[in-house]
Amino acid sequence: MYSPGMSDTVLVTGGAGYIGACVCEELLAGGRQVRVLDALVHGQAPVAGELERAGVELVRGDLRDASARRRALAGAAGVVHLAAIVGDPACAHDPALSHAVNVRGARALIDDVRAAGVAHMVFASTCSNYGRMADPSVAIDERGELRPMSLYAEQKVGIERLLLAAATSAGEAGRAGAPAVADTDVSGAMRATCLRLATVYGVAPRMRFDLTVNEFARDLWAGRPLEVFGERFWRPYVHVRDVGRAVRAILDAPPDRVDGEVFNVGCSRENYRKLDLIKIIGEQLDTAGVSYVQREEDPRDYRVSFEKIRRELGFRVTMTVSDGVAEVVRALASGAIADPFDGVYRNLA
Repeated sequence: MYSPGMSDTVLVTGGAGYIGACVCEELLAGGRQVRVLDALVHGQAPVAGELERAGVELVRGDLRDASARRRALAGAAGVVHLAAIVGDPACAHDPALSHAVNVRGARALIDDVRAAGVAHMVFASTCSNYGRMADPSVAIDERGELRPMSLYAEQKVGIERLLLAAATSAGEAGRAGAPAVADTDVSGAMRATCLRLATVYGVAPRMRFDLTVNEFARDLWAGRPLEVFGERFWRPYVHVRDVGRAVRAILDAPPDRVDGEVFNVGCSRENYRKLDLIKIIGEQLDTAGVSYVQREEDPRDYRVSFEKIRRELGFRVTMTVSDGVAEVVRALASGAIADPFDGVYRNLA
């Protein structure tokens, strides 16, 4: 268990991002020293400034820049790797950039982490790795088959496998169910943990409105028509601040509980179809503008079990989708977000 008296620094790559800022705030609250490596490509300079005022050390730089990685890793005891081209649309829009950041950048970071003697690396992956389940009526756990159906998920699956193979407990990597990655150098010693995150929602310092719950709540709050597709497919959802709490729980846990492990991050009760989301939002907003359309572009359909993280670490979420909708509506109604349709609130404008 972590004690605030311990002398260590945690590097959070992408720490000024949607999830990253919440992770940083959670780690600061737990008494850790926090350093951020972020290129601030989504206009997060104000977010970075707030983090610095709170005590975070900022290294402004690109994950692909070897010198920036070395500066960021100096003296770090742990790394939380969030920096990425995030999401299916952004990766599909620029596959070359996606590969450069999500694959080559991540591989270089893993090599540098081992070389720097960093004790523990936490990798943010995605439940999207489960793809289209044969039977989504039964929740899948961390031992289930991975069936990535997008470039983004394929990249996450590959780096999961690479990281677990590179860690001290490489023999545990098979429990993740991920396919092997060729040309993997497994020399060096490092603990590693992979977190498969449910679809994230909620208000954060670097806000996003290209995520399902946030987008639906925004559009219906604004009285705009909302076209919904794939309404019967299942997804799990988790609040962005609960993701920060999960990262802290992993870093606080005894090493033998998390070393070489994969954890789904969310709550088993928070699996929903888009039909269910509209019903939840309808308890707070008018949904008369909703229509359902047929599209084949996103066939993912997965219901996920989160019992492992609850059982092993005692982790439970503090927010539900209903809570998140209310939070987004309050933020919009207060005028805290001047123009929620501004492209700055999307990873792909």
